[in-house]
Amino acid sequence: MRIKNNKNLGMVFSSLLLCTTFTAIGFERSDNFNEAYLSFDIEKIKTHVKILASDEFGGREPSTVGEMLTTNLLVNEFKKLGLTPGNGDSYLQAVPMVSITSTPITSLKISDIEFDFPKNFVANSRKTEKHLTLENSELVFVGYGINAPEYQWNDYQGIDVKGKTVVILVNDPGYATKDPELFDGNTMTYYGRWIYKYEEAARQGAAGAIIVHETRPASYGWNVVESGWQGAQYHLPEKEVNEPAIDVEMWISYDKATELLKKSGLELEILKQQAAQRNFKAISLNLTASIKLENTIVESTSNNVIATIEGSKRSDEHIIYMAHWDHLGSTIVDGKKEIYNGAHDNATGTAGLIHIAKAFKTLNKTTDRSITIIAVTAEEQGRLGSRFYANHPTIPLNKIVGLVNMDSLDISGLKKDMTVVGFGKSELEDYLAIAAKRQSRNLIAEQTPERGYYYRSDHFSLAKKGVPALSAGGGSILLNDEQIKINEKIKALVANCYHQICDEYNDNWSWDSMVAELQVFFEVGYLLGNSDQWPNWRKGTEFKKARDEMMK
Repeated sequence: MRIKNNKNLGMVFSSLLLCTTFTAIGFERSDNFNEAYLSFDIEKIKTHVKILASDEFGGREPSTVGEMLTTNLLVNEFKKLGLTPGNGDSYLQAVPMVSITSTPITSLKISDIEFDFPKNFVANSRKTEKHLTLENSELVFVGYGINAPEYQWNDYQGIDVKGKTVVILVNDPGYATKDPELFDGNTMTYYGRWIYKYEEAARQGAAGAIIVHETRPASYGWNVVESGWQGAQYHLPEKEVNEPAIDVEMWISYDKATELLKKSGLELEILKQQAAQRNFKAISLNLTASIKLENTIVESTSNNVIATIEGSKRSDEHIIYMAHWDHLGSTIVDGKKEIYNGAHDNATGTAGLIHIAKAFKTLNKTTDRSITIIAVTAEEQGRLGSRFYANHPTIPLNKIVGLVNMDSLDISGLKKDMTVVGFGKSELEDYLAIAAKRQSRNLIAEQTPERGYYYRSDHFSLAKKGVPALSAGGGSILLNDEQIKINEKIKALVANCYHQICDEYNDNWSWDSMVAELQVFFEVGYLLGNSDQWPNWRKGTEFKKARDEMMK
């Protein structure tokens, strides 16, 4: 089934719907909007995804030959489409990075517990020091490791952890209790993210931090920790980073954490219950941790790719489409080189940028506002490319109308609805709702808000600065029995291959659902591009204050 022939998705437009939709936001559509909307070519999208996810591109690791091939492909495609350079006279924005490969010279030593790297513990450092050592560092259990005055919560109150190593639970107390009055209930806050926990430990003066892995609250299995925390880890230079760093960052498996706490006469499950209560107090474990790391430090430069379609009336105002082009590179498994080709994550979104640009160039009338395409680097390493862009924007942040982020497009079957990550945060959803309606789809909140996806991809870097940013895709209700069968074949593959070697190009993906998603995103930009409105964050959202300040 080809999407453009599917009446159930609204691909056959009624003139009444078109007129009503566009008149409501104050402009007339381009004469060939339908042509642009239907211009997404599955075979050409397949070709780009296949190339980007090929072994030749080596897993698209930053600062490698794989990067050069990827950024060259993007620049050449944007040039062919007639997009102008988005960074002065260049399509590239250089992103300085520091690559740190941390190698445990000694295993983690706590009492007589035997740890096996990387099967049940991993260790890294962000510090640009060749040798880092924890020597008999006192262990302190600090619950969720959160200091959040606005929630009247401080796990570090009454305890001095300077020079010590803290043991921390993943996620936050709201998730643990499902209490809607505690933090944000089942929805993960930024305080639940691992990166926050390491940073807060550093602010408290700790020398080391150990996060206890647990699949459900982390939202991924140990295999993701194991694959993601080996080899080179990329960071922005210290001058670009406002957050402090501890000497040694570690994860340990749930079983090893259970064993560790038993050495202190404690039970992990009981401690988890206590840590989720407001009266929790940190506990010294009467144990020490020792480990030695050797860091191999390499300074390098990677690149964001930026290209623009200039608006016809208000070219200084921009709608941004963003996706990360990078993935995890390669590793050695049993003496053999294995490549993380990252076909779904995120060759799909990277290819999507090209075809979104192509759709806008198909229009016979340029949108009033500019459309800017940004393919960012090093998302997998902590959103480094988007964080750098947020610090050094090529467009003033108060001239960015809104951002659509595309991180792993839908390949699991056509849907009757569309999931919005961070549902209810911004007025951009009003435009998304109009675009989704064309496919007879309604918007729904994410089904797993406890996973904190809104804080895990590149849109968050600009959202933190106040720029309204949209993250959406997929859905919960399959269109029909045929799509249910497609979904059954693909969903397990998607889940099991996240950040794994098996995330490979597959001709049998649901390419129709990918096109449907791109069409919705295209229309969102089209509506914003021809509007004079400035959608904001909704009242009570954590980013609204920053937006209001920049727009004064």
